[in-house]
Amino acid sequence: MTITEIKKKLSMITDKNDPFLKKIATDERKGVQKLLNSWYKNYKKYELKKQNFLERTKYERELYSKGYSYIAGVDEVGRGPLAGPVVTAAVILPKNFSLYDVDDSKKLSAKTREILFEKIKEQAISYHIGICTNDEIDEYNIYEATKKAMIEAITGLNQVDYLLIDAMTLDIPIPQKKIIHGDSLSVSIAAASILAKVTRDKIMADYAKKYPGYDFENNAGYGTKNHLQGIKKYGITPIHRKTFAPIKNLI
Repeated sequence: MTITEIKKKLSMITDKNDPFLKKIATDERKGVQKLLNSWYKNYKKYELKKQNFLERTKYERELYSKGYSYIAGVDEVGRGPLAGPVVTAAVILPKNFSLYDVDDSKKLSAKTREILFEKIKEQAISYHIGICTNDEIDEYNIYEATKKAMIEAITGLNQVDYLLIDAMTLDIPIPQKKIIHGDSLSVSIAAASILAKVTRDKIMADYAKKYPGYDFENNAGYGTKNHLQGIKKYGITPIHRKTFAPIKNLI
């Protein structure tokens, strides 16, 4: 076989016990050995990713063993920014869910998040987005607004019998578990974090067109240098949170 043919063959192999690997191990061509070493390196990365993913399903697997079937991961994005809404997501994944790249949205690139955003929506049993505007945040405070948005997201699900929530407890009659750093520890919460993050980023990108000069397309409303310079130059916008400093000091 030519090196090109071997490369194509290797790209289709996922089992380290495949006899083809043993066959080409005796091939003395440097190009073949380089391909083989690369395959084993990628295989180790894949196995590590798979193992890490399995660890992030421990809460879900424990609940499945107790008879729960519709386990929703719940997370929020946007508690800290000076502008824009807080966005939450609730998502119920199927038991055989196996998108190994699903992790805390903060650990992923924007491109990876957008790809997973579509795949999660396609594979989820049910999902829903909850939003509280900057005006609601000013009215209720950010903590209460976040809970309100989470309840909105949960209420929009087709069916749910248990909640895994990132660092929050909700006063609703559904069994639930609060998990600190849940977006890194639970695949369901991680999936929710991706849905919420991509949704909010799109909202802020649209606001960037409506309110140019604040760099919303890059800072998503957080208090970056460009954002603060925009406030100093153009003043506050209708989407700024008036109860957040330094906005409240300018009113």
